[in-house]
Amino acid sequence: MSFFGKLKNKLFKSSSKLDEGLDAIVQEGGEEDVAETPEPKTEAVEPRLQAPARKPVPVEPVPVHEPETPAEAKPSGGLLGRIMGRSQGEGAVARRVLDDEMLEQLEELLIASDMGVDTALRVTSNIAEGRFGKRLSSLEIKQALASEIARVMEPVARPLPLYPKKPQVVLVVGVNGSGKTTTIGKLASQFKAAGKQVVIAAGDTFRAAAVEQLQVWGERANVPVLTAPEGSDPASLAFDAMTKAQADGADLLMIDTAGRLQNRQDLMEELAKIVRVIRKKDPDAPHNTLLVLDATTGQNALSQVETFRKLADVSGLVMTKLDGTAKGGVLVALADKFGLPIHAIGVGEQIEDLAPFDPEEFAAALTGLDTE
Repeated sequence: MSFFGKLKNKLFKSSSKLDEGLDAIVQEGGEEDVAETPEPKTEAVEPRLQAPARKPVPVEPVPVHEPETPAEAKPSGGLLGRIMGRSQGEGAVARRVLDDEMLEQLEELLIASDMGVDTALRVTSNIAEGRFGKRLSSLEIKQALASEIARVMEPVARPLPLYPKKPQVVLVVGVNGSGKTTTIGKLASQFKAAGKQVVIAAGDTFRAAAVEQLQVWGERANVPVLTAPEGSDPASLAFDAMTKAQADGADLLMIDTAGRLQNRQDLMEELAKIVRVIRKKDPDAPHNTLLVLDATTGQNALSQVETFRKLADVSGLVMTKLDGTAKGGVLVALADKFGLPIHAIGVGEQIEDLAPFDPEEFAAALTGLDTE
C-alpha cells in the first residue's frame, strides 16, 4: 500500500471524519436525483403507466421499472451516498443547493476539523465562487474542497533542501512528545539510505529516553550518535558534534534539542547558546531549523509555531502523528497562516511512515476521495 493509501486509511479514527460530515450536509438538505429510465416507445405501455392508483391491478409496470435502469448509473461516491443508492435504487444521488445555510454548515465542519476560523471562511468562500446557487452532490463538494485545499498547500510542499556545504547543520526543535526524536532518527536513516553521511547530536541532554531512542535509530542506520552525560550543556555537545562532523566529512549534522515550552526563557537562552556556539564553526549554521509538530494537539500547533519562530529562525515544518487524529485540518491552517515549508508528514512508527508532503494526495485523503 502506498504511503498516502495508508494515510487515507489511518488519518481519521472518529465517526465525525470530514468526508462523512460532507455526506451528511448534502443529505440533510438535499434531494435525490435518480437516473432517468428510458421511456418505452410503444403506445400500448404508456397508458398503463399512467393508470390511476385506485385501479386494483396494474401489474404490467413492474417489469418496466426494474430491469431498464442504465448500467452506467452509479451511486454517490460517499459512504452515505452509496448506502442511499442501495436503499433507494441504483443511480440515486443526493444533491443540495449551495446556499448560505449550506456554506455555514461547511464552515462549521471545517472549523471542527481544526482548520481554524479564518482558513475555513477563506476556503468556503472560494468553493462558493462560481458554484453558489447550484445543486451539488457530495462528490462534487469533496472534489471542490480537495482542489481548494491542494491549492492552499501547494506553495508549502517542499522537501528539505540539501546544500553542497558540509556539514549541513539541521537544528530540530519542538515540544517534548511531538515526535521530534523519532523524526530525527527517521530522517537520518533515510538520508543514510540515500548515500549521505550523517551525524546525530543527542542534544536533549535532560531526557535519557530521548538519548536512548536516538541511539537505537543510530544503530539501525549505522549513523554515529554523539551523547553527553545527563544534564550537561547541550551547546558544548553541539560544538563537539560540529567538530566530529567536519572531521568525518559528513554531509549532514542533525542536532536534537530539549523542548520545554513551559519554561520559555530557559529554552530561548539554550537555543541561542547552541546557535552561537555552532556559528563559531560555521557562521551560516544552522542551515535548517525544523519544527516538529504533533497533529493531535490541534490548534495548539499554531501557537507552537508562533513561539518557536520567536525562539529560533524556523525554516520548515514536519507534522507527525496524523494517524492519531480525526482533525487533520490543522495542517491546512498552518500552511494558510504561516506559509512555512512542510517537508514531511508522519503516520506511524516505521521509517517508511515519514514521507515527503504531497498536497494533492493529502487533500484527497483528508476529504475521503478515492485516488486509486
